[in-house]
Amino acid sequence: MVKNDLSFWMTLAGTVCWGVCFWWMHQLSTKQNVLLNQLREQGRRIEKLSKMEHDLIKEVHPQVSEIKEGMEEMIAVVKENAESNPPASKKKTH
Repeated sequence: MVKNDLSFWMTLAGTVCWGVCFWWMHQLSTKQNVLLNQLREQGRRIEKLSKMEHDLIKEVHPQVSEIKEGMEEMIAVVKENAESNPPASKKKTH
């Protein structure tokens, strides 16, 4: 009878442990899924911001080169004017 009682209680303890482990793994899985969903959403937000940043850079980049070209033209014009019209202090007076 003692062996049967021991066997019964061991089986019952094993079943309870299995239930507790199943519940615990389910809890971990649920938390993991929540975390993965948050990471996916964060990834989407980062992709959206990155795309917006890329679009802004594409929009600004041609303007930067145009400004640089405009500055080079202005420098050339200023140098031309400086050579043809020297400042009054450098003009010779007779």
